[in-house]
Amino acid sequence: MKKIATSNAPAAIGPYSQGIITGNLLFSSGQIALDPKTGEIVGTDIVSQTEQVMKNLGAILNEAGTSYEKVVKTTCFLADMGDFATFNEIYGKYFTEKPARSCVAVKTLPKNVLCEVEVIAEV
Repeated sequence: MKKIATSNAPAAIGPYSQGIITGNLLFSSGQIALDPKTGEIVGTDIVSQTEQVMKNLGAILNEAGTSYEKVVKTTCFLADMGDFATFNEIYGKYFTEKPARSCVAVKTLPKNVLCEVEVIAEV
């Protein structure tokens, strides 16, 4: 297994890695709307938070030598399913190959953010 770490995505703040490559697959940790430079939450709405989540995922994918086009599965967590349509519109700009996906509403996300996304991608 190879650990993935990049300063272009938020540092792991607990006993986990930003991502792990095993075989030809990358498994990312869930990404929330943290600015990797400041550690602060970006935005207060679903648009700005989703965009930051996608930037963070993109940095991890890049560090692992892969891309959004190679993502085979995503798991998406929303604080409010009322945000699904807006989230989905932004999500679709990044995941153009339409990977398999699960999307669920949860009671609370870390730091009370509005969304979190994790991926599995080919490398």
